[in-house]
Amino acid sequence: MTDATPPHKRRVRYAGTHPRQFEEKYKELDPTHHAAEVDKVMQRGQTPAGMHRSICVDEILAILKPVPGETGVDLTLGFGGHMLAMLPLVQPGGRMFGMDVDPIELPRTTARLRAAGFGEEALTVHRANFSELLTLLPQAGGGFDFALADLGVSSCVTRHRLRDLLTDNSDEPFAQPLAAALQGQFLETTVQLADLVRATMELAYKRSMPAEERLAETKKVLQRTFQALRIEVNDEFGVLDTMLLNLPACLKPGGRVAILSFHSGEDRRVKKCFQTGERNGTFSSVAADPIRASFEEQRSNPRSTSAKLRWAVRALH
Repeated sequence: MTDATPPHKRRVRYAGTHPRQFEEKYKELDPTHHAAEVDKVMQRGQTPAGMHRSICVDEILAILKPVPGETGVDLTLGFGGHMLAMLPLVQPGGRMFGMDVDPIELPRTTARLRAAGFGEEALTVHRANFSELLTLLPQAGGGFDFALADLGVSSCVTRHRLRDLLTDNSDEPFAQPLAAALQGQFLETTVQLADLVRATMELAYKRSMPAEERLAETKKVLQRTFQALRIEVNDEFGVLDTMLLNLPACLKPGGRVAILSFHSGEDRRVKKCFQTGERNGTFSSVAADPIRASFEEQRSNPRSTSAKLRWAVRALH
């Protein structure tokens, strides 16, 4: 009789004292078996590699007020934290839709939500940009009771995505090392971004060229990096404008929407959309001022400091 137990497989070892690649971070890859270590990282106010910490969850639930039997949509599914909080509240009889464009993270998030007990009858996931919200209406019965959009850039933006941005948008020859340095970083100012780029280029050059030449080349890299990211941001503004334009038609009378933004350009667009909708009678009420994360949340998760949460309610007519 043979032993059917599979042989023990050692995890892949990494060079040095700390893992450099996300694929080598075995604790983050299997957080359920290393919960204590992951919790330590979060207690330091940091986000474990490969994870995204959902922001203003309680505040969002208080705005959207999901109840059993309702139909809702998370326009930016991401890591699924907000979705996981909303799904139980629409049961029994309710249904949630999730949208995201990330081809790598979306299957992982879907698998986690399925493993949590939410099948096809409770959760429908689409790989699509939120500007395509109108396409979900037939499946949703013509409209949603509530909608959520978290416009924050996920902490799990992949290195390959950053490399492609730098290559496609600005032909950056140092796309690979820059992508490695930028991956998973949450930078609140252009100064922080510039400092990170300069530090990365210092390592890339390894003082192999004179200081004056190195300074000139770094300036070119900075210009190309900002160009690449500006193109991406402008494209994101375009799809955001499309989503905001279509949003009222996707909400049932009395439907609620909450939008979490992290940059002034995004927040201005959301604010203008809601205020215009209130003036023309599309929305019966809107947030007078943005809601901020609590002091406790800002302390435990510094990324929440710049978050602004706005809401609106669709008129009953």
